Amino acid sequence: MQILAISKPKSHSETQLLQNHHQLRAAVFSNRLNWEVKVVDGCEADAFDALGPNYILAISTGGRLAGAARLLPATGPTMVADVFPSLLPEGRLNAHPGMIESSRFCVDTTLEEGRGDGTLHEATVTMFAGITEWCVANGFSEIVTVTDLRFERILARVEWPLQRLGKPQKVGVTTAVAGTLPVNAGIFERLRPPNYRSNLKTFSQAA
Repeated sequence: MQILAISKPKSHSETQLLQNHHQLRAAVFSNRLNWEVKVVDGCEADAFDALGPNYILAISTGGRLAGAARLLPATGPTMVADVFPSLLPEGRLNAHPGMIESSRFCVDTTLEEGRGDGTLHEATVTMFAGITEWCVANGFSEIVTVTDLRFERILARVEWPLQRLGKPQKVGVTTAVAGTLPVNAGIFERLRPPNYRSNLKTFSQAA
């Protein structure tokens, strides 16, 4: 699988990939997880998509969108600080310039490619590696995110444990927790699956 990093689309194909990513978000967060998110014409989007985020996309060898995540600097408006402050100590995020927020992480688990015999879909691990590589390439050393307990267990399974910032709390239909993840070249090397490729060109192994 290949990782693409897109901020402002530069071609029709990139525009279509971002459209597909909003559709995947609707399918995962609204249809599958029953989160209270806004879906219009089959696409999920919110106010944070208007802040110029970077999107990390995983693309299958057949050209199909396999996974997506949204990255925004933690020093600006973020979901964890502005939407979920109850998950933070004293309701505040101690953000710094080397911290970035990851949100709206989703994977198309119906995709046959990458399913394999393992417990994790290849798209999930590819996304972890892609996010890590992008962070290293852009000078970020730490990720902050809000996730559920199931996904926290997935992170622990790949030996990238979440450092909790507060206690888990019930949010809608799920139990959520805020936490941080370190990012560096060594973590990328550990997470990178054998068939990993990207357009970031940060590491020679990712060419």
